[in-house]
Amino acid sequence: MQYDFDSVVDRRNTNSVKWDILKFVFGTEDILPMWIADMDFQTTPTIIEALKKLAEHGIFGYSMTPDSYHEAIIGWMKKRNNWKIKKEWIIHVDGVVPAIYMAIWTFTEPGDQIVIQTPAYHLFFPAVEENGREVLENPLRYENGQYLMDLEDLEAKITPRTKMILLCSPHNPVGRVWKKEELERLGEFCIKNNILVLSDEIHSDLIYEGHKHIPFSSISEEFANNSMVCIAASKSFNLPALRVSNTIIPNPELREYFKATLKKSDIKGPNIFGRVATQTAYDTGEPWLEQLLKYLQGNIDFMMKYIEEKIPRVKATRPQGTYLVWLDLRDIGIDPAKTRDFLRLEAKVGLSGGVDCRAEGEGFWRMNIACPRSVLEKALQRLEKAINSLPGS
Repeated sequence: MQYDFDSVVDRRNTNSVKWDILKFVFGTEDILPMWIADMDFQTTPTIIEALKKLAEHGIFGYSMTPDSYHEAIIGWMKKRNNWKIKKEWIIHVDGVVPAIYMAIWTFTEPGDQIVIQTPAYHLFFPAVEENGREVLENPLRYENGQYLMDLEDLEAKITPRTKMILLCSPHNPVGRVWKKEELERLGEFCIKNNILVLSDEIHSDLIYEGHKHIPFSSISEEFANNSMVCIAASKSFNLPALRVSNTIIPNPELREYFKATLKKSDIKGPNIFGRVATQTAYDTGEPWLEQLLKYLQGNIDFMMKYIEEKIPRVKATRPQGTYLVWLDLRDIGIDPAKTRDFLRLEAKVGLSGGVDCRAEGEGFWRMNIACPRSVLEKALQRLEKAINSLPGS
């Protein structure tokens, strides 16, 4: 079956965060939103049909989580990542970010340091700081067109209060898919220094040709005992509003501590719609996902060529995973502090600011390319017109 990613679906007036709060976020509604990380594609028809069938039943009483839900997750992880996990390792939380908050509460104390490899997903920072912990920034190095981990920098900065690292794999916003040897070096460093690894792998299904995602805990038993992995179908199948994620914890001691925290918050199984959508995604969604990846790869290729030929002052880092492109706008000829106003008022394109990603983020912008190619082309045309009208073009 051939799936349609070219049709433009009007999301306005649907309470869409991406499309319906532009005035609040950007100060104007006359803007093309390419910021928050959800897709402008309808999900796979099998999920839509499964949710219709559930809705038509009409009774939404208390619901149990069947074994088939866990079997779907186990099967997906084995097929996509060659990682054999067990049912008891899987713990439901209502989203990856809430799982990060829960892990911080469980495994660290106020005043402890938590490592974030910057520039990083902006919601990592409040998860640490709003809970009285300290962010220890470990900036990535940029070399030969890609970002690399800097363990020398990290080794120079850690203290006895450094207790956890928030690993983003694949990395948001720079789009790196970490190689096994990179993860091994990080894992060995963390074991040596008694640092727990919390790996956010929500984008792990969105990997492009030539690259391979490796779940951190799958590398070795030693790593599995010093880590936890957060996954969800939400990015892969455009389901974030259904609020379902799963945290995989192989270490039984860590798992019991984490479950105790959830119990105190009365967090139990997933809501019935989110559960059905997630199971259906993992059971039947692979053909749709494979076509999505090809379409997104086409968007990336189109964008990279367009920028190279028509907006050469913009530098784009080609993502190896995710549907997010990291743009360097430092050479367009205006003060980085004024770029946001330039983008929203002159280019009329809404991007996410790199400054929110902390160190190494100023002057950079994150662009979501998970949309019909016609929409992407319109956004690039707006950028081209605005940037090439600046002095020095």
